[in-house]
Amino acid sequence: MVKGYQGNDLRNETSLMACVKHFGMYGAAEAGRDYNTTDMSRLTMYQFYLSPYKAAIDAGAGSIMSSFNDIEGVPATANKWLLTDLLRKEWGFKGFVVTDFNAIQELINHGVAKDYMEAAVLALNAGVDMDMGSESMIASLKQSLKEHKVTLAQIDVACRSVLEAKYKLGLFTNPYRNYDPDKAARVTLTEHNKEVAKQAALKSIVLLKNSNNTLPLQQNTNIALIGPFADNKQEMFSMWSFMGDTKSVVTILDGIRKQNSNVMYAQGTQVSDDSVYIRKNRFKYDPARQQQLVDEAIAVANKSNIIVAVLGEPSSLSGEATSRTDISIPNCQRELLKALHATGKPVILLLANGRPLTIQNDLQFADAVVETWRLGTEAGNAVADVLFGNYNPSGKLTMTFPRSVGQIPIYYNHKNTGRPYVEGGPEEFVSNYKDQYNTPLYPFGYGLSYTTFSYSNVALSDTLLTGSHKTLKATITITNTGRYPGEEIVQLYLNDPVASVARPVKELKQFKKVFLQSGEAKTIVFTITPEDLKFYNSKLVWDWEPGAFIVFIGGNSEKVKAAKFVWTK
Repeated sequence: MVKGYQGNDLRNETSLMACVKHFGMYGAAEAGRDYNTTDMSRLTMYQFYLSPYKAAIDAGAGSIMSSFNDIEGVPATANKWLLTDLLRKEWGFKGFVVTDFNAIQELINHGVAKDYMEAAVLALNAGVDMDMGSESMIASLKQSLKEHKVTLAQIDVACRSVLEAKYKLGLFTNPYRNYDPDKAARVTLTEHNKEVAKQAALKSIVLLKNSNNTLPLQQNTNIALIGPFADNKQEMFSMWSFMGDTKSVVTILDGIRKQNSNVMYAQGTQVSDDSVYIRKNRFKYDPARQQQLVDEAIAVANKSNIIVAVLGEPSSLSGEATSRTDISIPNCQRELLKALHATGKPVILLLANGRPLTIQNDLQFADAVVETWRLGTEAGNAVADVLFGNYNPSGKLTMTFPRSVGQIPIYYNHKNTGRPYVEGGPEEFVSNYKDQYNTPLYPFGYGLSYTTFSYSNVALSDTLLTGSHKTLKATITITNTGRYPGEEIVQLYLNDPVASVARPVKELKQFKKVFLQSGEAKTIVFTITPEDLKFYNSKLVWDWEPGAFIVFIGGNSEKVKAAKFVWTK
């Protein structure tokens, strides 16, 4: 991402300075609620949360944005350990730090500053260079300088960091660099860019269920397209697309009609009957209108051979400040899905959403389930290509789907406990739920295809290695055992079963995408080095420890083949 934004030279016409956000640990906000507090050990920070930020800094990111949450009781915007000791001194970051919007004034709400003047001092002392939105620095630092609460050298450092960024961008040479009133018309929504958007959409779609090979569809089949998101241009966008050109959007109805004129559409349901959603969105739910919409949908469905239902959560519930305690499909949509299933026609559920949903109880009412997310401008064209088999879905889940919200947080790279639950083992006094499975509904890395793939056993070039300069080859053969050509993302995970600190049961280390014709087999080779074995120990030293290891290779984090090896120093 950083290299894509910045290119090789920030002065180039196509380059932008990357800003890495939100630093740091913002992904661990308590209860999954935006802007909430974060609390974790230093070891967990280094082991799991800091590495993406460091990778972005190592890639040369020019700026970084402080997060809203506190870290060890000190808000990130006032956290000197985070912004100076770690970011600049330990990682060698040379760019500038900008706050998130109004974060300096919000130090008052956090309870670490009595007013905006004190907040600005805390932020500057921590290592903030630019104040976004609050204007606290501009309004108060002159007075704080007179009162010797900050130094001129600190202000100079912050100013220099911002000016250096402008210099790197070439703005001192030409302050109007890239200004061209006609440029937007030349580069926005070009045929090339729309094709790239379509390819991105195609590769993002994940096939979750496909009973009895319901998909792909025959080109001329009669389709009932049902749902509040099926013909809504705005709903193809996600939250941060306020300037998106809705006129350019290809809806799912538009996309299907381009390939099949035998499609009938009905809205089928109102978006939500949830009382909190209705209140917060000033939306009026009408039970009589709901029944009318369902009746219209059933009438359309009865005239069709197959039903495609586009359901999920509205785009207003995806993105920043849209935390939810109930991530199920709204009840009014679920009742529609049940009614459609009751017609006896095959039902394909297309999910429109910005996060994993708890759909375990909905699967029984759908013969196929396709995760489409929010696909943007070319959404309809991409979805239609997948439905009619012009593109064989190959996407894999980057987030675990829980069975219920009570499982959250749920992730594949968890650690074992002293009393781990083992399938088929004792049920009492082990770490399990009494009312639910431990396993997710859909694991990390999961995604089906219209074809099928078989995996051979894992072959290792060696099972006993010595020294830090050796490499290990892990080989596996993938065979397309189905009727369609397709792509498979082959994933390699590692486990260090005995270490000085408890290690996850699996950690994704490498993956490769392979295309196979029907009946074709390919041998995939992964190269493992000691770098893949490294982790942070209790002293926060990044190193590897000798011992036995397990390598897993498969199509998702649960369905894998395993092999063992020993590596000593």
